[in-house]
Amino acid sequence: MEELNDYPPVYEEKKRGFFQRISKILKVVTIGFLVLLLLIPMNMIRGLINERHDTETTAVWEVSDKWSGKQTIVGPYLNFDYGIMRDSEGKQIVTKGAKNLTLLPEELSIDAQLITDKLNRGIYEVNVYQSILTLKGNFSPNDLKKQGINIDKINFENATLCLGISDMRGISEQIKVVLGDSVYNFEPGLNGKMLASSGVNKVIDIEELRNKVVPYTIEIKLKGSQGMFFAPLGKTTKIAMKGNWGTPSFDGRFLPEKREITKEGFTAQWQVLNLNRSFSQAFISNDAVEEVEESLFGVNLKVPVDQYQQSTRTAKYAILIILLTFIVIFFVEIMDKKSIHALQYLLIGLALCLFYTLLISISEQTSFGMAYLISSVLTITLIGLYIRGIMKKVKPALIMIGLLSVLYAYIYVLTQLETLALLAGSLGLFVILAMLMYFSKKIDWFGE
Repeated sequence: MEELNDYPPVYEEKKRGFFQRISKILKVVTIGFLVLLLLIPMNMIRGLINERHDTETTAVWEVSDKWSGKQTIVGPYLNFDYGIMRDSEGKQIVTKGAKNLTLLPEELSIDAQLITDKLNRGIYEVNVYQSILTLKGNFSPNDLKKQGINIDKINFENATLCLGISDMRGISEQIKVVLGDSVYNFEPGLNGKMLASSGVNKVIDIEELRNKVVPYTIEIKLKGSQGMFFAPLGKTTKIAMKGNWGTPSFDGRFLPEKREITKEGFTAQWQVLNLNRSFSQAFISNDAVEEVEESLFGVNLKVPVDQYQQSTRTAKYAILIILLTFIVIFFVEIMDKKSIHALQYLLIGLALCLFYTLLISISEQTSFGMAYLISSVLTITLIGLYIRGIMKKVKPALIMIGLLSVLYAYIYVLTQLETLALLAGSLGLFVILAMLMYFSKKIDWFGE
């Protein structure tokens, strides 16, 4: 009889344990479903970030279109009619096979000084610059002879001096060139003598080049935005650049031999030899156009990672923050034996998603760091107070506030890192997983 009386309590205990195990499994499945469900608003938020970034790109393009775009300097170089014969009286006769002959400078030295500024387009800032360029060097007849070109077939009396400038709207003053003992003003266009898509030219008489080296000096005041590039046309090309921009990005075929970068600005020096490129100093027709384009080098005035790039980086970790927050709430729920409804989990998840819209909107009005601080404080406070209201205890709320504070601080550090971001992220995830494994083993999962 005693054994029969013990049966109901044992049965009820087993039944209670069974339902506890089932309820925990269902809660875990529900949490997983809610995490997947929250991917929908997060995708919408990523779309919003991309849309705002596209708007910024449009604003940059509009300002650049009105001010002046990225500048590329190609030249100077000389273009001749090749295939000229002379009759017995010394008059020139253009033969049937006459072609264009291009002569590049023996020496090309460019001193470039960039004075940068920022223009506003609505809430967006666009980096622009004004520059002063001094080009010096010389043209040598030896470069013609070395290529096996017959100097007697060159029309020196009707040569064209060309200078490629990618965006003509940036020219601030008349461009003058001192060539030998003469001074010329350039005219617009390249008249088909192209190593560049646009630029200026001057038809000149350079008969003296038959027998001697002809020096040149060109000064240009040029506006632009985003960057400046050069073509290494000289047998020896030397570029010295100085600008008051603290985040330059050196790009193109060649990197500077010397550089110095500070918060106030940068200096850089390049030296490129004709042996470093794939075209010669003199060639017939425009056979070297593609090779010249491939040899460009210079600097981009890189904008430090803007708010949209940083917001995109931050949003990539959204699923991690949501998942860890739900797991911690689940652990607290089990330990305190307090049930939290799935709708309450969903509301907390939506609050975590709202953080990113706050971040985008506030960062457009202030710095990203300040926007991140304000958004995280508002989100953490909201969730902490909500947990306090649900659990009716201060301790779970403090646990959640501490967790989110650490997570948001960790994510912010990751967004600021570049080369060490992957290492820091991997180590951080390892530590987080280790902590979750440690606390999970303290939970009675089977209701024993």
